[in-house]
Amino acid sequence: MDIEALIEFTQRLVRQQSLSGEEGAVTQIVVDEMKTLGFDKVWVDKYGSAVGMIRGAQAGKTLLFDAHTDTVGIAPGSVWTRAPFGAEVTDTHMYGRGVMDMKGSLAAMIHAAASIDRSKLHGTVVISASVMEEVYEGGALKAVMDEVKPDYVVIGEATQLNVAKGGRGRAEIHLEAIGKPAHSSSPQLGVNAVHLMTKVIAEVEKIKLSEHPLLGPAILALTDIISEPYPGYSVIPSRCKATYDRRLLLGETPESVLNEITSIPALKDVNFTAKIAQSDHTTYTNETLHADKFFPAWELSENDEFLQKALKGLRASGLDPKLGAYRFCTNAAYSIGTAGVPTIGFGPGAEGDAHVVDEQLSLDELAKTARGYAGIIEAVLGVG
Repeated sequence: MDIEALIEFTQRLVRQQSLSGEEGAVTQIVVDEMKTLGFDKVWVDKYGSAVGMIRGAQAGKTLLFDAHTDTVGIAPGSVWTRAPFGAEVTDTHMYGRGVMDMKGSLAAMIHAAASIDRSKLHGTVVISASVMEEVYEGGALKAVMDEVKPDYVVIGEATQLNVAKGGRGRAEIHLEAIGKPAHSSSPQLGVNAVHLMTKVIAEVEKIKLSEHPLLGPAILALTDIISEPYPGYSVIPSRCKATYDRRLLLGETPESVLNEITSIPALKDVNFTAKIAQSDHTTYTNETLHADKFFPAWELSENDEFLQKALKGLRASGLDPKLGAYRFCTNAAYSIGTAGVPTIGFGPGAEGDAHVVDEQLSLDELAKTARGYAGIIEAVLGVG
């Protein structure tokens, strides 16, 4: 594997801005690189994800690697000491928005797959450069999986070169309190929806959540609140909405997470509703991804054959991975959490390195990640 070429390709990816819904230019860079490296088949699906396929000499299983191409933006007022899209390289690191989350992983997947001796493979390697993950985990990946029907999936999100065999899920919960409008000079004639919502929030904050030995604690975090009408000129607000981010553990369902809110005895006389958020997201190809914002938690058995082969391949590449789990939500919420396809996570960097000012990636970890992906391919699809 040409590590210098890998670094240069990563730089090209980072220099191309690619917010969610604006990934078209970076997708073309990916397509061109796959074709240059000799992938057997390369295409862009209807949602705009780039997909590349390498076939082994003999038929066998299909191993899918997934990395998303979209990134978060640059927060207003944040001060970077490195150009966010300069892809500056020092002796040890590369800097730029998306380098760790997760263009470095994507570049490593593509170069790792291209480096494999196909005559020694039974099966097919597929690389998915999926879109829109930052706003809808698994939506675009579902379309890729429906088409290529993988037997195994590797998610390239950050694991610090360890292996994630599980991950917390995520739900977005919308609460809505309904009051009664009145002139603010006569507030006693109305019912203030904000006051209702403050009662709801006070009780919701008391909910005791579970904890899992691998995935950690479930979380319920208030992320926004707004009243209507807004601005409220001389009027008592008749509607108030709040959003909670709920981090999920194994076995939790939309019904169970909503019921823990709606069944609170102290709220039985409060006029409010709770529901799982829904939204539509338009891709750069002008297709619509409809999202029910519930993404389940998942865990793969430690004895799973795919996991054990992947560990063997990583160790053969010179790594010493430990087993852990994602604390944030990834596309694996669909690949295994919904679709049930055996999935692991492996990638460079730490979860806390994502979405930060002066985002960076160790060049050493980038190279080790690529060699690790090659090791996984050889161990899972290799002859014998």
